[in-house]
Amino acid sequence: MFYHDKKLQYKVRVDKPNPQFARALQQAIGGVEGEIRVCLQYLFQAWNSRGPLRYRDMLLDTGTEEMAHIEMLATAVALNLEGASSSVIDTIVGNDPIMEKIVGGGDPRHFLSGGLGAMAADANGVPFNGSWVVSSGNLAADMFTNVMAESTGRVLATRLYELTDDSGMKDMLSFLIARDTMHQQQWLAVLEELGHGDIRGVLPIPNSFPQSSENQEFSYAFVNTNIDPVEPSAGANRRWTHGPSLDGRSEFREVKAQPHGDEPMLGPPIPAGHAQTEQIEQAGSKK
Repeated sequence: MFYHDKKLQYKVRVDKPNPQFARALQQAIGGVEGEIRVCLQYLFQAWNSRGPLRYRDMLLDTGTEEMAHIEMLATAVALNLEGASSSVIDTIVGNDPIMEKIVGGGDPRHFLSGGLGAMAADANGVPFNGSWVVSSGNLAADMFTNVMAESTGRVLATRLYELTDDSGMKDMLSFLIARDTMHQQQWLAVLEELGHGDIRGVLPIPNSFPQSSENQEFSYAFVNTNIDPVEPSAGANRRWTHGPSLDGRSEFREVKAQPHGDEPMLGPPIPAGHAQTEQIEQAGSKK
C-alpha cells in the first residue's frame, strides 16, 4: 500500500523556461539511466523478495523515494515548457515543415502528446522499456545491478548539471546527485553484509551453486582472443591475468584462445520450413 504527500520531496524551481533542457530531462525520467527504471527495479525486487525482511523494507523505501524523484523531474519538465507555450503552438499551427524547429530543439510531443507536460519516455521520445528492470531473485546479483543503475544515473545527472545554467535546475540536480551517492553506498553496504564484512565474499554469484559442478579448468582463466602473437607492453599490468582471484579461491591465469569443440553440423531443413531444394538435397555437405 502506498501513500502520497502533495508536497515535493525537494524544491523544484525554474528561473528561465527552456524546452531544450526539458527534452534532456526526459532521459532522467524514462531513459535506461532514469528514475522510472530504478523505481520499478527496486519495487519489483522488494515485491519478489525472499529472505530477511530488512532487505525488502529497504527496497520498498528506496523504490518509493524514486517515485518522488520522477515527480520532481516531471514537474521540472513542465515548468521548463511553460514559458514556451505560445511559441510552440504558433509554430505548430504555422507553415514551418521542419519539425526540429517546433520547440527550438525540443520535443514536439511535449505539446502534441503531453500538453506541455512530461512523458514516460527518454530524450528522443522513445517510450520507457520495461525490459531494463532487473529483479533476479538473487539478492547479491540484484545489488550489483542496483549499483550499476545508480552509477549510470549519477553520471547522467552530473551531465545534466553541466548542461544548464539555470540555478534552480542546478539546485534540484544537486539533490538528486546526492541521493544517487547514498543509494550507491547502501547497495554496497548490503553486499558487504552478505559477504560477511567483505564484498568479495559474495563471489561467485550465486554462491549456493557448488563450484565442484563447474568446469574449474576455466573458472579463473582469462581468455586472450587477440590474434596478434606479440603481447602488448602493458600486458604485465593486467590484474585479471595473474595473482589471487578476488574471491580468494584460486589464482588468475591467462590462456590463448583455442577451440575445444567440433565444427557444428546441423540437421537438414525440415520439409515444413520450405527451404530451397538445394539446401535440402545438399544438407551436411562441406562443398
